[in-house]
Amino acid sequence: MALTRAKKAELIASYTEAVKGAKSAVYVKFKGLSVADTSTLRGQLFSENTHYTVVKKTLWKRATDANGIKGEAPVTGEELAVVYGADLLTPARLSYEFSKAHKGTFTILGGIFDGEFKSQSEMLSIATIPPR
Repeated sequence: MALTRAKKAELIASYTEAVKGAKSAVYVKFKGLSVADTSTLRGQLFSENTHYTVVKKTLWKRATDANGIKGEAPVTGEELAVVYGADLLTPARLSYEFSKAHKGTFTILGGIFDGEFKSQSEMLSIATIPPR
C-alpha cells in the first residue's frame, strides 16, 4: 500500500532530524537477515546509543539533501538500512563487527562520515580504526 503525503512528510522530517543529530551514518544491506538477528543487532546498538532503521531511499535522499551532505551518495541497491549515532566511529565499528558474523546477509555499502558521503571502502577503513 502506498504511503500518503502526510506519512511521507513525517518520514522525511524524522530522517532529517536523524541526519542532523548524527555525526556518522552507515548504509547497510540487510537482505536475508532474520528477525532474531535484527533484534540482537538493535540491542547491541541501543546499548551504545546508536540507532538502526530501514529507510525509504528516495525519502532518505531528500533528508540528506536538506542537511547539505557533501559528495556523491554511494550506490545502495534495492534495500537500505541505516545505522547512525552521535559518535563518529561507533556506528561503523558496530556495523562492521556485526557484518563479520553475518556475511552475505548484512553488508556495509557506504555512508556519511562527518558531513560527507563515503564509499564502501572508505567506510570499511573507518570501521577498522583501532580503539584507544
